[in-house]
Formats: sequence, C-alpha cells, structure tokens
Amino acid sequence: MTWEKNVERWQLFERLGFESAWVCDHLVQPSRPQGPYFEAWSLLGGLAARTEKIRIGVLVTSNTFRHPSVLAKMAVTVDHISNGRLEVGLGAGWYEPEHEMFGIPFPETRELVARFREAVQVIDRLMREDTSSFAGSYYQLRNAQSRPPSIQKPRPPLVLGAFGPRMLKIVATYADTWNAFGTPKEMRERNQMLDDYCREIGREPDTLDRSLYYWVPTTDADPWASKQAFYDVINPYIEAGVNQFILDQPRDDQLDMLEWVAAEVLPQFARKVPHTVETAAAGKIDTSDWKRPQDHL
Repeated sequence: MTWEKNVERWQLFERLGFESAWVCDHLVQPSRPQGPYFEAWSLLGGLAARTEKIRIGVLVTSNTFRHPSVLAKMAVTVDHISNGRLEVGLGAGWYEPEHEMFGIPFPETRELVARFREAVQVIDRLMREDTSSFAGSYYQLRNAQSRPPSIQKPRPPLVLGAFGPRMLKIVATYADTWNAFGTPKEMRERNQMLDDYCREIGREPDTLDRSLYYWVPTTDADPWASKQAFYDVINPYIEAGVNQFILDQPRDDQLDMLEWVAAEVLPQFARKVPHTVETAAAGKIDTSDWKRPQDHL
C-alpha cells in the first residue's frame, strides 16, 4: 500500500469514528515477500502527524528488530507526535525468513521469551521513570535518562502479543491489553489462563483488556462479506471474552461495509455492551494484511 493510500485510509477510519488503527512490523510482507513494504515505526510517526483523534499503534513490534531502550525512545517520540494517542504493541518476533534475509539473529524459542520478558521490563521502566537502571541477562541500563517524558501517564498503554503459558504470564504482569489470534475456543481457554495468572499475582482480571487480531484468509469467514457475516465472526469471540477487535481492513469494493459497521454496529454495541464496545464497538482496525504467525510462544 502506498503512503498516499495509507493516509487516505487512516483518515477515513478516523472520520468514521473507529477507535484505533494499526500497522504491522515486518521488513518484508510474509504473504507477499517480493512486494514493497514500509518500516512500521517510521510509517506510524508519519500517520500520527496526519491524524488527530484516532488511537494508533504497531501490532505488534518485533522485539528482535530493535533494542528495547531505543524502542522506548521511539515510542515516547510518537506519543508526542500523536499528542498522546499511542499504544505500544510488542511481541517476541516470529517470522524467521526475514531475519535470515536481513542478517538479524533469530534465537530459539526459550531465548525469544526470555528476551521478551526483559524487553517489556526495560520499556515499562523507561517510559515510567526519569532515570532508570536495569541489570538483565540480555539488556542493561545504567542511569538511562528518559527525557522528555511521555504525554500519557504513567506511560502509554502496553499491548502485548502472546500465545503460550510463559508469554501469557508476562502479559498478566505488565500488559494493559493482551492481543492474540485463534479460534473462539482457543481465545476462551487463554482468557481463562490469563484470569488465573492475574489472580496468582493479585491482579484483578478485569483490569486487563483482551483483544483479537482477525485476518481474512481464504479458509476463514470474511466479516466484510455481509452484515450477517460480520456478526457471525464477532459474536462467538465476544462470548469467549474478547472485548477488542482488530480487523484487517476491507477491500476497496467492501468499503460500504466499513461505513455500515461505523454507523450501525458500533452504536449498537455501545448501547448494549459498554465494556465490549471499547473493543468491538470502538472498532479497532488493522491497516496491514500480514498473515497468521506460526510460532506458539
């Protein structure tokens, strides 16, 4: 998608009243590796400057691409450009071919998770504190200054992508929002695991939002195919405990469905299911078309 088309779509999402818009973090598009692809955080900064109200983020940043202290500075910068509209999405990283292509190390799963845990701690600390120190196995800070501070207090929200038990425990400890993919059954099971992990550390489970990234492969239902198809997709996930939806944007010939969702569905959920709407009814939209991650971190 060109820069001009990105701006056009994001401004459309904002005019229609959707809550947020997202880019993805890849160096090449997994489903179309030969095609053009923009770097995520550079693109996000530009889109932040061309929008005014819609919340923005990267779904999700690959921890393997950037040192977390650099990412924290990038995030605070975009938080200022957007006047406090940023959500910081972070995941462990998954698409190994692009790492090989660009000469970026891709550790085995245990190290990916360990690095992710430390990165979350570093980013959380740097975005909360004026001066931070951290002594980890992979990352270290020595009186690192974080100036200026972020606009959002105590820091921009953390949206952590996770699938397996070790990653979900990190989510329970640090995240404001958990993001994942999967069937309604899988999301229900993980929601229950997160509830248990939250209670183990004394956190109220309701303080953690649960978001679904839903892409539209040829084998799954397309929520933009019809009004009934949209409800058929989201209702089972709402019953499974999902309260935020991030959907691949519709094709150009489906934009009338986007307008219908904004005009009819979002207000309906706002009236009937207030908590779900900050979610489904708020209509978070993903502007990328990356495919399902293959790792089970």
